[in-house]
Amino acid sequence: MKDAREIILRPIVTEKTADAKEESNIVCFEVARHANKIEVRRAVETLFGVKVVEVRVVNMVGKKRRFGRSVGQRPDWRKAYVRLAAGEKSVEFFDQV
Repeated sequence: MKDAREIILRPIVTEKTADAKEESNIVCFEVARHANKIEVRRAVETLFGVKVVEVRVVNMVGKKRRFGRSVGQRPDWRKAYVRLAAGEKSVEFFDQV
């Protein structure tokens, strides 16, 4: 198994994810491109000590960007929506924001 810190790259904090945290106890993370749902579940449970009920994974396509005449593209990335069990404490990242 990969190290949990290699799988979970960073939390995603937006208005949408804050609302999901309040309403449905769902937190959102940017995860490694190679990580599957099982690895994401294990990584969140080991890093934060919470019980995970469900994991949904979305592949995000990098945006196209222009640099004068040339066109570039940001890298593709992957994010995971993680539903925590009812009654679980929230992840520390989201309490301080």
